[in-house]
Amino acid sequence: MSRAGRARKIAAAAAFGGGGIGALGAAAYGLVLAEVKIARKVIGQPFGNAGPGGEGLYGDFPGEPIQLVMLGDSTSVGLGADHGRQTPGAVIAAGLAPIARRPVRMRMLGRVGGQSWELEGQTARALDEGPKPDVVVIMVGANDVTHRVKPQVAVRALEASVRKLREAGVEVVVGTCPDLGTIQEIPRPLRYVAQRLSRQLAAAQTIGVVEAGGATVSLADLLGDEFRQHRVEMFASDRFHPSPTGYARVAEAILPSVATVLGYPAGERDRVPDLGRGEGIDDVAHAAVRAVDTAGTEVSGIEVSGAERGPRGRWAAFRRRRAPQAAAGGHEVSVTPGESSPSA
Repeated sequence: MSRAGRARKIAAAAAFGGGGIGALGAAAYGLVLAEVKIARKVIGQPFGNAGPGGEGLYGDFPGEPIQLVMLGDSTSVGLGADHGRQTPGAVIAAGLAPIARRPVRMRMLGRVGGQSWELEGQTARALDEGPKPDVVVIMVGANDVTHRVKPQVAVRALEASVRKLREAGVEVVVGTCPDLGTIQEIPRPLRYVAQRLSRQLAAAQTIGVVEAGGATVSLADLLGDEFRQHRVEMFASDRFHPSPTGYARVAEAILPSVATVLGYPAGERDRVPDLGRGEGIDDVAHAAVRAVDTAGTEVSGIEVSGAERGPRGRWAAFRRRRAPQAAAGGHEVSVTPGESSPSA
């Protein structure tokens, strides 16, 4: 079965129920989980069970703040960063404010160790507590792989949360499951299995999210080649979570899509995919597989000749979003770690 076919099968099982990961898949999940537990025991948990904070108001601009909420697992709260301003939510907020020329208030409702099934509660809090979000960024998936959560169960939970947020008028951008094959403490034969399982989940996540009306940004390859080549700079001391530099790279990939779904810059949201930049339009399953293979690729729904669906399902565009330009001066926004601090 092709990679697109496997991703489509997982997404279909998420939508209609049933379907398992198979004997080989179950064994693979078990082995990866065992090795992660061993590595965890050796390394320990130097950061505890909480992120460094960072909630607050970013950007010294007039007007009503854009409400940004981060949901998901430890990456959504920036576990491994030294300061709150180095978390992905803070870096995204600090980068978004000069683009929109408005302040951005960022809240974190993710949880260290969080799995996709917890998104239901996090989503309810996002909608019921405080101002309604303008945009929600979800980062989740790694713990689903290492805790043997059936991929269709994880995708079903993610899709349900995205659908609920979209029905409430909230824009959603999902950073898909990272490449667990980057964890060197997992023995080499199983590292390939970890990579295959995490990328398979990332592709299925994309299908579910696009079907629910959200957009995804691929982090699998991003947290693959680049993180392998620059491990000291990209990983925190626990060798599992990104460092401040790693989180800045993640935020750099997600920020353009966050700005785009909010309508900044004007005209970018509906830009026709550019074949010269490796972009295009395909059914969502094949677009999802392409995204997994190319860091920072956004996938979102699109109409073709006035139709949302074609012979092979939902149409989707895959784009490489450029870093947005701030409204003042026209300079590209830099999202280096520690650039901005939140105000009360």
